[in-house]
Amino acid sequence: MWRRLQPQASNLRIWQIALLALVFLFWHVMTVPNLIPPMMFDDGSQAAFFFGEPLKIFERIWIWFVTDADIYKHLAVTLAETMMAFAVGAVLGLAGGLWLALAPMASAILEPYIKALNAMPRIILAPIFSVWFGLGMGSKVALGVTLVFFIVFFNVYQGVKEVSPVVLANARMLGADKRQLLRHVYLPSATSWVFSSLHTSVGLAFVGAVVGEYLGSSQGVGYLILQAEGSFDINTVMAGILVLTGFALVLDGFVSHIEARLMKWQPRTAETEKL
Repeated sequence: MWRRLQPQASNLRIWQIALLALVFLFWHVMTVPNLIPPMMFDDGSQAAFFFGEPLKIFERIWIWFVTDADIYKHLAVTLAETMMAFAVGAVLGLAGGLWLALAPMASAILEPYIKALNAMPRIILAPIFSVWFGLGMGSKVALGVTLVFFIVFFNVYQGVKEVSPVVLANARMLGADKRQLLRHVYLPSATSWVFSSLHTSVGLAFVGAVVGEYLGSSQGVGYLILQAEGSFDINTVMAGILVLTGFALVLDGFVSHIEARLMKWQPRTAETEKL
């Protein structure tokens, strides 16, 4: 009986949903007045002001998507900015990482400049991009690209650098040219690094879009959150955060689906087999 209730592949999703439900239940109990002692968070009212109330947050999400159905135009803008930043940043990072990893002289020359650009807090570029590209989607996409690019770039660069010299030597002995080495040795070696970076880049692409909308925009989910912050409407702020988190998980799931299809050749670990 107890063994069946333990986390395993057949009931893993149930455990995940149960944990999420417990988190929201705890949140609800701590923020509803009269459900906790008055000495804690001033009878729940103070906690509700700072953290919001789950029921009101879900009510706001329902109004956005069903009752008023007015979030779709804002959501479409944010998702478009995120997808473009994610795609452009990933492609540029992949191409740049491959090029420098396979060009030792160019890598030696450009390495200090790349490290300097990566060390820069790139969020501060948002006002500059607003001046360069205006307050439209261009500035948000540009900021997102700078956040995604370096994550993908360094992972691809490291993945190509760590190709086994023995594998390279054997491929050359079999007569593989540069194109064949790239296709059959370097790219497969870097694939796992690429997908690892893409999972991280999903959230950063959303960060670029939302921060850009914060600094200047008349549409987007970030704009809705900014308007709610101005009126101290914490429930709407939390609702916007949950909506963005949900769609970030959807995009991450899409990346995981592609990874599972392309990485079938990768051996599974013993822990994975047990699950």
